[in-house]
Amino acid sequence: MSLKAEEVQKLIREWIPMAEDIDLRVEEVREGYARIRIPFMAKNLRPGGSVSGPVIMAAGDTAMFAAILGQLGKVAMAVTSNLNINFMQRPGQVDLIAEGTILKLGKRIAFCEVGIRSEGSEELVAHVTGSYSLPP
Repeated sequence: MSLKAEEVQKLIREWIPMAEDIDLRVEEVREGYARIRIPFMAKNLRPGGSVSGPVIMAAGDTAMFAAILGQLGKVAMAVTSNLNINFMQRPGQVDLIAEGTILKLGKRIAFCEVGIRSEGSEELVAHVTGSYSLPP
């Protein structure tokens, strides 16, 4: 059962209230793929004017979750079991765009990859790999 972007966004905002705080948006979902956006907000900056690491990590984790929900449907108990992030360059003070891809989907685990960019740039801000434990 696959879900549309609007449905995935609604579920994420329901299950993870922090998504409302950062105005997380799910823009596209298709088989094995999701694109999310975190709009730029001054409250997400750290000293020095860079978007904080936790916000960037949230983008990566949520892009993986959105791709899984888009493909499997309402699996609220799918949880992050591993997340590895490489911060590659300072993000601009613009929206963050995260594109997540399911690399392998098994019965109990999904392996994913995410590229995070500043809006308008092709350069990666961060590269994320991770896995999600799937409910039986």
